[in-house]
Amino acid sequence: MSNREFDIIVFGASGFTGRLVAEYLQAEYAGSGLKWAIAGRNAEKLQLVAGEMGIGGNVAILTANSDDAEGLAEMAARTKAIITTVGPYQLYGEPLLKACAEGGTDYVDLCGEPAWMKDMIARYDGAAKTSGARIVLSCGFDSIPFDLGVYHLQQHAIDTHGGPCERVRCRVRSMKGTFSGGTAASFMETMKRVQKQPEVLEWLKDPFTLSPEKGAEQPPIHKPLEEADLGSWATPFIMASINTKNVHRSNALLGYKYGRGFQYGEMVLTGPGEKGEQLAKGMAKANAFGDNPPKPGEGPSKEERETGSYDVMFVGDAPNGTRLISAVKGDKDPGYGSTSKMIAEAALTLVQDVKGPGGVMTPAPAMAEALIKRLSDHAGLSFMIEAGA
Repeated sequence: MSNREFDIIVFGASGFTGRLVAEYLQAEYAGSGLKWAIAGRNAEKLQLVAGEMGIGGNVAILTANSDDAEGLAEMAARTKAIITTVGPYQLYGEPLLKACAEGGTDYVDLCGEPAWMKDMIARYDGAAKTSGARIVLSCGFDSIPFDLGVYHLQQHAIDTHGGPCERVRCRVRSMKGTFSGGTAASFMETMKRVQKQPEVLEWLKDPFTLSPEKGAEQPPIHKPLEEADLGSWATPFIMASINTKNVHRSNALLGYKYGRGFQYGEMVLTGPGEKGEQLAKGMAKANAFGDNPPKPGEGPSKEERETGSYDVMFVGDAPNGTRLISAVKGDKDPGYGSTSKMIAEAALTLVQDVKGPGGVMTPAPAMAEALIKRLSDHAGLSFMIEAGA
């Protein structure tokens, strides 16, 4: 791929998240020698984006439609990697993923749609392995902080305490910001598919849907519970449905680095005592997306993005009995500000920092420490060991 015209193409750059990705690349990497382009179906809208973001003429503007297989294949052949923010992916994603898998082009998306991801693994993992394309799914808030957070904790346990933690609890300590309109739309499309294909409901429930084989029985995370050792109540976390599947796929693709009996679950901490219990039970009954979630193409203001944040804790016990606690924190709202930086850095990691075989992957086995370093250096994320160092 060394002779390709571009390093990265941002597909969907006129959409809300795509614009943020383009803005980030321009702000962070202008003058770095990065060869990149923006693409979408409407050249006029892309010209407006380029003007508003101060993107110069050295960044090409390409047109392509998500349903034009030939045009997508031609676009994919021009670049080393493609960032796509065009979702829901189960409606618009397959032709581009296919073009990249078959054409040897690295690919990153923001997908949190496990039924579609299961389909894509079945259909294109072989082609990607043959071509060398690294097709890396879920490179936004779902599921980079969680997938790399587990990897970071387990690597520390292996390096320092004799082996991986058999069980890791992920607990969201705080999160200020909104889910993206794409996340809400993807959830709705998945529910439509459940109506047509009832077995999809079982795929959504199964933490090993994206894994090559079943693993150990997993901890309960589907109703509020009190965790005395953490001094808090916990309530279900809506993104656990996708994140747990990606973490278990990562474990498998890493050669079961975390162990074949590995257990993992995600919840949100709500605080101690009666107040924490009431909040946990109330949140469990509430609509996680709110009464009026943003639609695809909509999103929060710049101020809301800039003042958002998240703090995610990982707890495990090492083989020598040491209690380990780590954290992943982000300095922007999770659904937009942080996500746009994460997916950009994921693509750059593939292009500039790591080599490896092709296949349909998750972030940790594809990029591991190289992406952790990029996110820490450029994207406002921090990975830290809080206990058990």
